[in-house]
Amino acid sequence: MAYAGARLLAAAFRSIGIDATVTPDSNEETIELGSRYSGGEECLPHKITLGDFLRICNQPGFDPSKAAFFMPKAPGPCRFGQYAPYLRQVLNQQGYPDVVIVSPSSASSYDELGGPGSPLMRTCWMGVVVADLLTRYLLKTRPYELHQGDTDQAFEECLQDLIRILERPGLSPRQRLAALVQAVERMRDRFRAVPARYEKGRPFIGLVGEIFCRLNTFSNEDVARRIERLGGECWLSDIAEWIWYTNWAREVDCVTLNGRFSLQFLKAKLKSYVQHRYEQILLAPVKEDFRGYEEPHDIRVVLEAAEPYLPALGAQGEMTLSVGKTVYLYRKGIDGCLDISPFTCMNGIVSEAVYPAVSADHDNLPIRTLYFDKTSTNLDRDLEIFLDLARAYQKRKRVPRIYPDYFR
Repeated sequence: MAYAGARLLAAAFRSIGIDATVTPDSNEETIELGSRYSGGEECLPHKITLGDFLRICNQPGFDPSKAAFFMPKAPGPCRFGQYAPYLRQVLNQQGYPDVVIVSPSSASSYDELGGPGSPLMRTCWMGVVVADLLTRYLLKTRPYELHQGDTDQAFEECLQDLIRILERPGLSPRQRLAALVQAVERMRDRFRAVPARYEKGRPFIGLVGEIFCRLNTFSNEDVARRIERLGGECWLSDIAEWIWYTNWAREVDCVTLNGRFSLQFLKAKLKSYVQHRYEQILLAPVKEDFRGYEEPHDIRVVLEAAEPYLPALGAQGEMTLSVGKTVYLYRKGIDGCLDISPFTCMNGIVSEAVYPAVSADHDNLPIRTLYFDKTSTNLDRDLEIFLDLARAYQKRKRVPRIYPDYFR
């Protein structure tokens, strides 16, 4: 989904001998193929993933007997649960029944990848943590750079450094973790070296919403960069948030079905413990750089924040995370929040329905849902209006933003 996340996940698969790569960068052919082989009712992420996989099938020399597509799945009413079955149907119709579709499920917290003890699962999790960290560095540095392009260059250099470590075969989890800690230190030093003028006062905009659309810059027309050009800075909800949420949901299911004193619940708790430990170790070198940018220490903080509007046990999925994260970001001093969702997205529609109440309860914080379907729209105009609202809110807000020490 995200530029760094996809590449680091592919590197994790290469570490165990799987020849993995990302799909080519999406383009207009992606939309053309995705639309041609879908019925018109599907959401944008479905069209993009379907179109990108079909582009691979159309490449010269493509051998379906040696190809597998990674398309996770999920239970529940969201259309995402039908992506993999629909992809299977289209591939069969197009003469590619031999192509394998790999579909770990959020219902098991993706334990099909080998469970908490497997090297692949641990490497994938390390990749998620450092991918999120790299994106956070990008978004907190780029608005303040003195020379356009310096931050993007540092981002690419750090990404290649991380890829080399994640794809290296034969490393134990302990060795890989130690190597990644050193890479995180290099990342920290690279971004600190980017010439920048950190001045207080930019509108600070939270980005929440449907996970694919908010993370995939092709889907959302690179909305974060557009906000930066208009004078703002963004806080983007990351990939790890969803992983923590699926872990929580897995624990709830285990307790419901088998009770707290069950092997399944113990395994789920152990997995979360190991992941927390890895995350703490990887983020330790950059703690001072992210003062004021701290992510929730526990996903329950987000779910509890959403409770008055969308109780987590009754409204499952990104809608609860989006609403809860909006409240959390309000407490961190943001000046406005944008929900990034595909057109007709159930999660976006439900969230939009309760945002007026969320705003009213939080000093009339500006909140807006932006829907995307790759049709032409004057996005910059809409963002300009929203940033004007955010600047007006800045003057009257009651929760100040906490800045790192390097801001003036």
